[in-house]
Order: sequence, then C-alpha cells, then structure tokens
Amino acid sequence: MGNEQAGQTDQHARRVRRRRVFYIPGYDPIHPRRYRELYRKEAAAQAAISGFEIALRPKATSGPYGWHVNALIEGAPVAADVEVLVWSDIVRDSMSNSIPATYLQLVQTAWVYIASGALGRLMRLRKGPVIAALYPVGMLLGQLLLAGLLAWGIARSVGLLGGILGGVAPLLGWALGLGASLALLRWFKVRDGRFFAYYLMHDYAYSARHRGANPPELEARMAEFADRIAGALTEEVDEVLVVGHSSGAHLGVSVLADLIRAGRVPGAGPALGFLTLGQVVPMVSFLPGALRLRADLRFLSGRGELTWIDVSAPGDGCAFALCDPVAVSGVAPEGKRWPLVVSAAFTQTLSATRWKQLRWRFFRLHFQYLCAFDRPGDYDYFRITAGPMTLAKRYRDRVPSKSRIERAVSKYTSVAA
Repeated sequence: MGNEQAGQTDQHARRVRRRRVFYIPGYDPIHPRRYRELYRKEAAAQAAISGFEIALRPKATSGPYGWHVNALIEGAPVAADVEVLVWSDIVRDSMSNSIPATYLQLVQTAWVYIASGALGRLMRLRKGPVIAALYPVGMLLGQLLLAGLLAWGIARSVGLLGGILGGVAPLLGWALGLGASLALLRWFKVRDGRFFAYYLMHDYAYSARHRGANPPELEARMAEFADRIAGALTEEVDEVLVVGHSSGAHLGVSVLADLIRAGRVPGAGPALGFLTLGQVVPMVSFLPGALRLRADLRFLSGRGELTWIDVSAPGDGCAFALCDPVAVSGVAPEGKRWPLVVSAAFTQTLSATRWKQLRWRFFRLHFQYLCAFDRPGDYDYFRITAGPMTLAKRYRDRVPSKSRIERAVSKYTSVAA
C-alpha cells in the first residue's frame, strides 16, 4: 500500500508536458475521423470561451488513427497525441442488414433482459437509459404495426373490387398489401439516421447475444488495445490517459484491469488516468454472463496504479448518470477507491439558451462530454486531455457527487475466477 500511495502522490505533483490519450468509442459504426473533426471543432469553441490556445495537426505517433494536439492552457504548453482505439469494424459486422434478422434480434434481446431479471433491476436505477433501451423495441414494433395496417388496408380495398376482379381479388389485394408494407419497412430502415431504432437495437443485441460476455473478436481487439496502451506507458511522457465513452467505458475497465494484472503498468512510468464518460456499464454488468466484466470492475476499483474518474450528467438520458458502476453492480470490494463519480451538471455548465437548444436532442447530449461548454465548471474535456495537470491532480480535492447512486442493485454478482 505504501508504494501505491507514493505513486499517487507523484501523480498529483507531476506537471504534464507530454501526454498520450487513448479514446475508446462506444458502439459506433462510423469512421474514427468523426472524432477528430469533433475534437477540432469543439476544442476551438472551448478555447474561444475559456481563453486558451489549442491546435491540431497530423499525428506524430504510429498506430491506426489519431491526431496531435499543441495547447497553451493555464499558462503552460502541452503536447498531446490522441489515438482512437478502433472497433467500428466489429460494430459494422455485428449489424444485420436484414429487416427480418433485426426483428429476430429484438425478440432474442428482449428475452435475455426480461427472463434474466436484468431489465427489472435496471429500472431501479435511472429511468432515462431504460427508456432508451425500450425505445427501439417500441419503435420497431410500431413500424411493424403500421406496415401490417397498410397491408390490411390495401387488401381490404382491393377486396371491395371483388365484383370486378372476381376470385383473384383477395390474392391480388394481399400481394399488393404485402409489397407496400415491405416498402414501408424499408423506408423506415433507410431513414434510421433519424429514428435510431435499428442502430440501438443492434447495440443492445450485441451485449445480449452472449448474455454479457465478450465475443471472441472483441476480446482479441481488446488485447490489441492493451498492447497499444502498454507501449505508451514505456515512453517518455508524463501521463497516459485512457478515455472510455458510453460502451467504451466497460471496454476500458477490462483493458486496464488486464494491464495491471499482467504487471504492465510500470511503477516509475507515466501517471495513468482513466476517464469514463456517459457510461452504460449496468446494461452489460447486470447480465448473467458478465462474469469477466464484474471481476474487472471489482479489481480495478481497488487499485492504486491509476486514477479513475467517472463523469456523467442527469441530463444525459442515454447514460446511467451518477450510478457508481462498481457499487450498483454489487461487486464493490472492501477498501474500494474508484471511481470518483462526478457530475458534468449540464443544467449548470450549459447556458439556459444552449440547454434549451440541446435538451431534447438525446443522442447529441450523450456526446456533450466531448464538446464545449459555454459555462464550464470543473469538467472540461480539453483541459483534461490537453492541459498541464494529470487527471489525479485535477480531481485531487474533488468530492464525489452527493446525488450518486451506490446501492447494490444487480441480481448477478458472481465474478470470473
């Protein structure tokens, strides 16, 4: 314990001149350039608001995708290399292109969450993410109902012409009706960028398919992520910061747990920070097969090799806001240290005008953690990723949110051996 405390003290005192940042996205099929452009746009907006300097240029490190940041924040120059740990190809491969297959996923996913009791337990936490989870079910069933009504309406209309068409009227009516209903379902699917029903259904189905366990292709990719982070921990940088957003939060938990268990976090190396944003950990950890994730949550929450800050906001209806992911999963160990659960407090850090613009844009709000705040508080994504303080020092004196939820709720608390 003494060495861990000494390591933490060193992290607090260290000023950052060079930083490596690893960003783990959520379940997102879109090319990672989206995150670079979002960072570029929002960093410029935050710099104009907060009065610091920040600029992007092509990455200076090896690796699949990233960018370099030069900043002058809080009077200190900082260089940061940001790398996106890409799993969007796995996401794309998991998404069914077939309408019938998506409806089959709906049935299978609903069965897993309902029959296991996970859905009932999740409803004891925040209502927002449970509504978000039920939304694609309701929307897809609504689309199917409309398609069925359209088919019935056309069949009935053509049937009224039976005197003219004779005995072929019923067959013709249902043929036309089924064709029109299929066209309507395809119309909805093509426009899912507006409805998000198929996208969210695929997201929840991916976790439910193995009842909370990671599929082999994801485990292999997470091992690659661990290698990338382990390499950075041997470089001459002051901090290695891992950021997990949405579903990327629980991937980060397991990747960092693996690194520490394997002894790949050097005691005299860079400070190691872990920032989770808008996490949805309970959607996975409450499932019966999530033994590995629950074990990793339990393990990581007691470690001194890193600083783990969990940021969310009640205004984000897609996240389990201010729910301690370790505690609510029922795996908090004696002497638990992490995460420090804090609120981004959207209603305070966004002006009334800006909040009014974003309040009902639920999916946009889920990405607000990566964006500029026009009334910034102690959470500022760009000061954290490109500023001169380590994550440990920035939050050294921060107390956890008073409205956090720490009661154990999950029905399943068993962990991997």
